[in-house]
Amino acid sequence: MGEGVDPTQMCQSLVDKVSRFEQLKVVADPDLLVLFEEWLEEIAEELVSLAQESRPLDPAALGQKLGISRAGVEYLVDKLRREGRLPASPGT
Repeated sequence: MGEGVDPTQMCQSLVDKVSRFEQLKVVADPDLLVLFEEWLEEIAEELVSLAQESRPLDPAALGQKLGISRAGVEYLVDKLRREGRLPASPGT
């Protein structure tokens, strides 16, 4: 995490996003959710492959290669690290 990050604000943001996700999940078409999950998994696999070629990870460059935002890359990197699919960054 960078300096100046407020953990309380970050947690609140996460809670808000989960809440919005749950609200959308209720009204989303199940077939659409399956397609989204498949797409997200394809992006995740591509990110893992790119990460093996490039150290240290540059979220902006990876986002450009994957066609997603830097924030999207950061989310996926964190998710993949929690799942053990990407090694933790140095110093963590």
